[in-house]
Amino acid sequence: MKNKLKNFGLCYICLISFSNNAEKFGDPGEIIAIKASSDDIDKYLTVEINESLYKLIPLPFEKQNESIYVNDEKININQKDFGESRITIKNNSMVNLSKEDSDRAFKESKIIQKALSNYSKFLVPDLNFINPVEGVISSRYGKKRYINNLPRSPHLSLDIAAAEGTKIISPSKGEVILVGDFFYSGNFIVIDHGFGLISTYSHLSSVQVKENEFIKKGQKIGEVGSTGRVTGPHLHWTVYLNKVRINPESIIQENFLESLL
Repeated sequence: MKNKLKNFGLCYICLISFSNNAEKFGDPGEIIAIKASSDDIDKYLTVEINESLYKLIPLPFEKQNESIYVNDEKININQKDFGESRITIKNNSMVNLSKEDSDRAFKESKIIQKALSNYSKFLVPDLNFINPVEGVISSRYGKKRYINNLPRSPHLSLDIAAAEGTKIISPSKGEVILVGDFFYSGNFIVIDHGFGLISTYSHLSSVQVKENEFIKKGQKIGEVGSTGRVTGPHLHWTVYLNKVRINPESIIQENFLESLL
C-alpha cells in the first residue's frame, strides 16, 4: 500500500524512509527521512506518514563516504562522482581578489549566513517546487569547479542559462528575507519557505520583490542577468535545508512526490 503524506502543519516532501533496524544510506545533496517524536517538530522539517512522524535530514555534500548522526541514528552518505565544470573568467580581478574585494566578499558572506539562520517556523513549506526559469541547464549540482584551470569549491547549486531579461519566478510560496547587490552573486534574492527550507537566486538583471514581502508560488521575482562573477547570463539557483545545500533538480522533477509513494 502506498504511503500517504499528510500536511502536519509543516510540509509535503519527497521521502526516502526505512524501517528502524535498516542501515541508512543516501546520496550527497539529497534528503532522508527518519522516525521522529513530537519533540522533533520544533527542531526539524517534519511530516506524518501513516500516523508516524518523520524528520527530514539533508545529506551534506562534503560528508561523502562518511556517516552523520542524528541523535543516536547513523546515516551513511554515499560517494558519488558528479563530474566537473571548467569556466574561464577573463576579468582576473574577479578571480584573484584585491584586499578590498576580499573584505567585501567576506562581509557579504556573513550577511548571507545570518539570513540562512533566521528561518520562519510559521510558514508551511511545500517541496512540490516548480522550475524558477525556462532555460538550459549549464552546470549541475555537485560538479568539481575549476575557474581559469584553478580548483575551487564544488558547485552546489543549479545553473540555468537563459537570455538576459528572462522571467524568474518563485518555485514555491515564501517570504523574501534578503535582497542585495553582492560581489559574487550580483543582484541577489533569498526566499524563506519555512522550517529551514530556503532558496537563493543570483546574477539577476533586475529584482522585482522587496525584503519582508510574502510571495506566491509562480510569482515573478526578477529577471535573468549577468551581474556579479559570471561568464554570461544565467540563474544560479541554490536550495538549502538546515543550511545544507541540496540538489535543486531533486525537487523539480515532474510527479516527483508521486513516484516515491
